[in-house]
Amino acid sequence: MAKPGTTTRYLIFCVLCAAAACARRPSPAEDQAALHALIAAEGEAARTRDAERLESLWAVDALVRDANHTPDNPQDDRVWQGRDAILSRYTSVIFYLTLDEMGPVDLVIDVQGDAAVVTGTTRIGTELSPGGERWTFARREGGWQITGITFNLEASER
Repeated sequence: MAKPGTTTRYLIFCVLCAAAACARRPSPAEDQAALHALIAAEGEAARTRDAERLESLWAVDALVRDANHTPDNPQDDRVWQGRDAILSRYTSVIFYLTLDEMGPVDLVIDVQGDAAVVTGTTRIGTELSPGGERWTFARREGGWQITGITFNLEASER
């Protein structure tokens, strides 16, 4: 005969194991598709001036950095720290631009658990800057959020 409570503990253990099996990690292909979709959503929200949508894409503690075409010299960078500052950048700078097409192309995606780094060529209209930007992401509360963008990484010829 089993000790009192053993059956209950065993049933709880079985339920927890079943729940853990249901909470599977997305496949690498699913993560890559989600990151592509998030980048596309950011570009579309910027083009359509959708501040509410942009707010939902960015982490509260995110950072945007303009590397000023001197990627080895962070002292001349312009930085927007936190989602509120980033949204202010959109409403005071980005929303005033005419952006038919923008967003990175030639993406290289590196997912490491709940963090991801995406590098690519900056595309604004017909202008291309190879290696011009780096995005960072974190999986939080079951979904990906943008935690940072560094742009103007391509060195200028001064």
